[in-house]
Amino acid sequence: MKLHLTTAENNNLITAYGEDYIEINRQRYTQSLIVTPDAVIHDWLVAGFADLTNDHFKQIAHLKPEVVLLGTGAKHLFLHPKNYQSLTEGGIALECMTTAAACRTYNILMSEGRAVAAALIL
Repeated sequence: MKLHLTTAENNNLITAYGEDYIEINRQRYTQSLIVTPDAVIHDWLVAGFADLTNDHFKQIAHLKPEVVLLGTGAKHLFLHPKNYQSLTEGGIALECMTTAAACRTYNILMSEGRAVAAALIL
């Protein structure tokens, strides 16, 4: 699905997504990744939702977002709090949703100037 937003003003914008890809600023990625307005971390080594541990979220906590959108894949799943303890300790909110919903929500929050990170599982 292609997304349309007025401008990204030099920020990372999710321009399209599908079952097996995410496109950021028209560059296609085919593995799980983290995107913030100013960074794309494509070496986030997450094979699937069941593999997530607190260590995966420590990497995100260092980015200091105010909210993390966790795209859980095609199904909306919830993560046990012990798996994202590093976010909680840093006062960072976590919202779980499908990856498609996380892509759309990221673009909205990013366009509002929010400190958002989207951790997207493919």
